[in-house]
Amino acid sequence: MNRLPSTSRKLTIALVASIATIGTTTASLSAQEQSRAATAHQPPVNDGLPMPGFEIDPATTAIVITDPQNDFLSPEGVTWGVVGQSITANRTVENLGALFEVADETGMPVFVSPHYYYEHDHRWQFEGALETLMHALGMFDRPHALTLEGFEGSGADWLEQYKPHINNGRTVVTSPHKIYGPDSNDLALQLRKAGISKVILGGMSSNLCTESHMRSLIEAGFEVMVVTDATAGAITEHYDGYAASLVNYRMIASAIDNTRNTVAAIRQAYAAR
Repeated sequence: MNRLPSTSRKLTIALVASIATIGTTTASLSAQEQSRAATAHQPPVNDGLPMPGFEIDPATTAIVITDPQNDFLSPEGVTWGVVGQSITANRTVENLGALFEVADETGMPVFVSPHYYYEHDHRWQFEGALETLMHALGMFDRPHALTLEGFEGSGADWLEQYKPHINNGRTVVTSPHKIYGPDSNDLALQLRKAGISKVILGGMSSNLCTESHMRSLIEAGFEVMVVTDATAGAITEHYDGYAASLVNYRMIASAIDNTRNTVAAIRQAYAAR
């Protein structure tokens, strides 16, 4: 597979973020802007942690999306009451759509790791806290693996606007993960077989499936960056799942950035091939 011909033509997320701020001098920045923690919409600046960066190599980089499904992303989904605030604030639905669109535009590979529960999964003898909740809600339920009966429009189905991007004959849909990470599905195998070693990660839910995919892929030897506003998490009276995940993304991934900068970097990487 062809790799980019020189370091000068390898584009990094960090580079695009810096390009976006050209024209703003250090002298004009406030103390807060000179040192800024990551947020959903802004990458960190001088936050005291290393910034390894992430080079987008079209030959070896893919987008991975976790759980782009109705039960998370639709206002009619069973979890909207706890995730809707974060999804709305982050513009997660729109930003995931932008990642799908730039993949279609450039030809960047896309892998979707879905979450399905079959009837036999409800016979598990023990569960964690949110496993118990998901099973009680009937989240992502399907009768069994060999039928699509009742799938169309269900909570386990794709969000409607993503269907043209997922059902396009090009996107890889892996076998389902069962708890949070890809340890129980074939995502790593599919990525390896496609020659992918770098992953741009987004999807739901931030501190559960998305963070678990980040951790597992990194442990398996993949280089991972996370798109911070292309995910969201549950917010309850006492806990903020998105805030918890954002700290871990920053501390563990090679890079984190917003959708705008990521889309721009993907386009520039493919233009420079």
